[in-house]
Amino acid sequence: MHAPGYYRPPSVPSDAMNYELARHHMIQQQLRTCERMSLETVALLYADRREHYVPAACRAMAFADSEIPLGRGATMFTPKLETRILEMCALKHGDRVLEIGAGSGHLASLLAEVVDHVWTVEIDPTLAEMARCNLDADRVVNVSVEVGDGLAGLAERAPFDVIVVSGGVTEIPAVLKAQLAEGGRLIAIVGSGPAMRLQRLTRMGSEHLVTEDLMETSVAMLQQSAKAAFSF
Repeated sequence: MHAPGYYRPPSVPSDAMNYELARHHMIQQQLRTCERMSLETVALLYADRREHYVPAACRAMAFADSEIPLGRGATMFTPKLETRILEMCALKHGDRVLEIGAGSGHLASLLAEVVDHVWTVEIDPTLAEMARCNLDADRVVNVSVEVGDGLAGLAERAPFDVIVVSGGVTEIPAVLKAQLAEGGRLIAIVGSGPAMRLQRLTRMGSEHLVTEDLMETSVAMLQQSAKAAFSF
């Protein structure tokens, strides 16, 4: 990952250069005007290739402030929401990260820029294959894509320092909370309809979790198995 340094807008039109200009405008006009970002996050966003994870038919929307449809009822978070999640994860080198809902693989790729390894679990095999292909094409080597019910967690790899639920849930499953390490952070979007909240749960002890409401938002609900059960 390289710091962006001084940015010079492209003088010769080309698809690649237009992506660079769009990325710069997204960061400077869409994100930095409303988000408090660390220098590390800014550098990560400049190095990121979000357009590689967007379906070809929607590539012109890659840097727009809107969710992007991935097909099969799934969507890609807005850049603003992805950035807020990255900041709230408080990632550290050495962290073990679990993502629930791989989608296109983009958020997993961002998480993987900082931490040692990311496991991302996708219930839809077609979406899992999309994520795997995108990550392989982008040469991301420290993400494992698993097919399964992510809301059951990944007990064989637990505990995790960070768990991110990449879709809306009505409640956070107790089994996910149980797989959070001491000091670990769980980020999820909780609620239904327009009344949803981005929350961070932090494990402060074996039986103590601190919950913070970070912002109001609205996203597509996470696809769940018929056997999914929830409890606070």
